[in-house]
Amino acid sequence: MRTYVALLYSIILGGGRRVLMSDLKAMAEGLGLKNVRTLGATGNLVLESERTSIAVLERRLEAAFERAFDRHVDIIVRSASDWGKLAASNPFPAQSAETGDQVAVRVMREPVAVDTISGLRACAAADEQVLLVGGDIWVAFSRERPSSRLLAAANHKRLGIGTSRNWNTVRKLAEMTGA
Repeated sequence: MRTYVALLYSIILGGGRRVLMSDLKAMAEGLGLKNVRTLGATGNLVLESERTSIAVLERRLEAAFERAFDRHVDIIVRSASDWGKLAASNPFPAQSAETGDQVAVRVMREPVAVDTISGLRACAAADEQVLLVGGDIWVAFSRERPSSRLLAAANHKRLGIGTSRNWNTVRKLAEMTGA
């Protein structure tokens, strides 16, 4: 058995409905996945499966989600070892220690092209930072502004399939996987 992290792009089903983590866990267990655990109420799973390709596991989870909740949601999967590498590659350790909720990574299904980052940097405030590490986009958001233009700029249309998690979540998922 191998441990994986699965991240849902959205848990909002429309009409004011949200996916309950107990239902999400049951969905994953229905696929035969083992030791399924959730973190928070925002679509974070840690699970165990026979060794399989990431793409196959993503497709299985997405298809099961669509059957269970009548809506397609992109699901990004990483192995526990790859999640550990992602957490260890945090380029903003000082900011993360200080304000872990203002440092985030957009975990990508496919690595982002290097030239994409310049467009994101153009949207960043003077006190925000954007870095590409291992194909994923790390952002240290402003402490002074309640919202950032980077949130709107870091979308599927511009960047491809991905989903963002703050440092607190990244760290807790790494702990859950033993990475």
